[in-house]
Amino acid sequence: MALNSSLPPGSRPALPPCPYGLNYGNMSLPAPRSTIADSKDFLPVAQSPLNRYFLLTMKSVAISAILSLFALGVASCQESSARKSSNVPKTKMKEKAVDAKGSPPAGHETITLGAGCFWCVEAVYQQLEGVHSVVSGYMGGHVDNPTYEQICQKNTGHIEVVQVVFDPKKITAANVLGWFWELHDPTSKDQQGADKGPQYRSAVFYHSAEQKKTTEASMKDAQKMFEKPIVTVIREVEKFWIAEPEHQDFYFLHGKRNPYCRAVIKPKLQKLNLKD
Repeated sequence: MALNSSLPPGSRPALPPCPYGLNYGNMSLPAPRSTIADSKDFLPVAQSPLNRYFLLTMKSVAISAILSLFALGVASCQESSARKSSNVPKTKMKEKAVDAKGSPPAGHETITLGAGCFWCVEAVYQQLEGVHSVVSGYMGGHVDNPTYEQICQKNTGHIEVVQVVFDPKKITAANVLGWFWELHDPTSKDQQGADKGPQYRSAVFYHSAEQKKTTEASMKDAQKMFEKPIVTVIREVEKFWIAEPEHQDFYFLHGKRNPYCRAVIKPKLQKLNLKD
């Protein structure tokens, strides 16, 4: 732009208005209302109602996932803080975490354990040498043949359990219970980590008078590892309802792609020096 030489000394020529509200020296001119963002004929893609709904939905999902992982982390820290010491049994591990097929040979024993989500408990016992099979199911309630959906309503009285069949010549009942105290927090009533409800109660269902005696002695010894009192219930075995097929062998079939398995079960197995 050519300067007007006839202007008084020290003055400057008038500048054209800035169409987008930029500053010229000490002047700030507002953007004209005819800019494209204010046009009634144009709506940015991100501002369309459908896309705003999609973005808000994705944001909500992301926030929920982050909060869930945070809650799991906090719960894990709380569980660790409740434990004064650890005493993981020296048990041999299977080369592959699979259940034996068919009926167990003579001389095997069965014990039923509740220690939170049965996916977690199953993933531990399936790896121990001497364990013939581990089956997830429900016990202790007042509804016949309950479904997982009914259990989650928290009003059937059932506990998520695993029924462990083992060879006492290879792994004793005391060692089976030793793993039980290590794999969950028995001082927490009706809650393990972020899993909360009566179906997650810590429980041992004994199958013989000898097992009851062993369990009571084991719990007394395990109390030394915890600051708070153990609240595990010890009850005689009741009707066992096998859980749906999709809940069997859950971790080793779905662990790599299931978020819960990656966030909860995998760290538990690593902590116990088991295969993950």
